[in-house]
Amino acid sequence: MDGTAATVHCARCGRSEAPALPRQPLPGKLGAEVRERVCLDCWNEWQKMEVMVINELRLNFMDPVAQETLTKHMKEFLFPAEAKPGEGSPLTQVK
Repeated sequence: MDGTAATVHCARCGRSEAPALPRQPLPGKLGAEVRERVCLDCWNEWQKMEVMVINELRLNFMDPVAQETLTKHMKEFLFPAEAKPGEGSPLTQVK
């Protein structure tokens, strides 16, 4: 190891050489994509937003649709360029 921190070009904030996540934050393909394309700062922002989305939408994780809803909001938040126009949630729009 050469002592340099890993960096990413963040899909959310657009910073190049932004600090990368130290490990994959979610299992599977989506977790790998987040680690490769989202910086640590934007992931931390999402973690705060995630609580607001869960509370605002009153998501009940006993219902399988709740996880799908949260994942949709996460993708809209972390990958705004890929969100379809007019379909984004006001909760997760880039300001």
